[in-house]
Amino acid sequence: MSAPIATPWLSSQSDTDPRSASGATLRWGIIATGGIARSVAQDLALLADAELYAVSSREQATADAFAATYGVGKAYGDDGGVHGYQRLLADDGVDVVYVATPHAQHHEIVLAALNAGKHVLCEKAFTINAREAAELIDAARGRNLFLMEAVWSRFLPGMQRAFEIAASGELGDIHWVTADLGFPAPYSPTSRLWARQDGGGALLDIAVYPLLWALGTLGFPQTVSATGFVNDDGVDSQNALTLGYSHAAQVQLTSSLLSHGPRTATVAGNRGYLQSVGSINNPRHLVVATGRDERRTEEFDVIGKGYTYELREVTRCIQQGLTESPVMPLEDSLNTMRLFDGVRAQIGVTYPNDKH
Repeated sequence: MSAPIATPWLSSQSDTDPRSASGATLRWGIIATGGIARSVAQDLALLADAELYAVSSREQATADAFAATYGVGKAYGDDGGVHGYQRLLADDGVDVVYVATPHAQHHEIVLAALNAGKHVLCEKAFTINAREAAELIDAARGRNLFLMEAVWSRFLPGMQRAFEIAASGELGDIHWVTADLGFPAPYSPTSRLWARQDGGGALLDIAVYPLLWALGTLGFPQTVSATGFVNDDGVDSQNALTLGYSHAAQVQLTSSLLSHGPRTATVAGNRGYLQSVGSINNPRHLVVATGRDERRTEEFDVIGKGYTYELREVTRCIQQGLTESPVMPLEDSLNTMRLFDGVRAQIGVTYPNDKH
């Protein structure tokens, strides 16, 4: 990897209520109706300047049910050979779309949305590989449209505070970081988590969360060493990453679909350390220790399910005419996919999209 990329990471909006309007109302279209789409729909409804305008699904009945449950104005299913998402994108009333499909479909759908003139928030992982990510970024920039990867944890109060503490110098020079996230996911070859054609596996689905703790405190690494267990379907069920930095720092990250873990993160410097309490993708407590005996705990409340913060960022940026977020820049998404491409090469994971 290249040298660490200097990014702000800290949001100027972190002390404001994300529900409060920051400009004119935007009409949202939601593509897909799974669990993450449902959670985001609930939090979108909390924003004073967001309208749940349209939803799409393969089945019209599924789209209708989602619309009825979450108060969405229009519902589009597949019809006459035209995909539901294509019908939604043809609706001139849609300002911005949230793409919540499996990873392998992101490139096709996001590109179609950009070609239709829509701003886009795309669920992580951004794409299957760096090539696809670069193509989407070029398309968005060429059309002067907003595009962002939906790494919701990056905007949460607890995560923002952890980055702030690390950057403040209170912990001194950061020399090591550890983070883990795991849960036993019941195996099914057709499940999104396990289907190779969907980009299934621990790396693309959950490794971004441990990785955030490294990127937000140390930046992108110079070296990446990876090991992992790949099942008979060619899907990684567990991986361990070691990141190396030129400034005498290193990181250990673990992601697993096989077992529970403590779901903790530690950021350690020569003056002190901090540890997250609660799952690392939504930390509600931070323990900060300096010296030998000084210790404090900071607590954080989260509005809604926690997606309100990234949704506010997208809304604010579009209202202000920005084409990418200064807190979640597109270059970070591209470099994350490059890092993941390197990891996959080491552990032996490929996807059908890699051949395109």
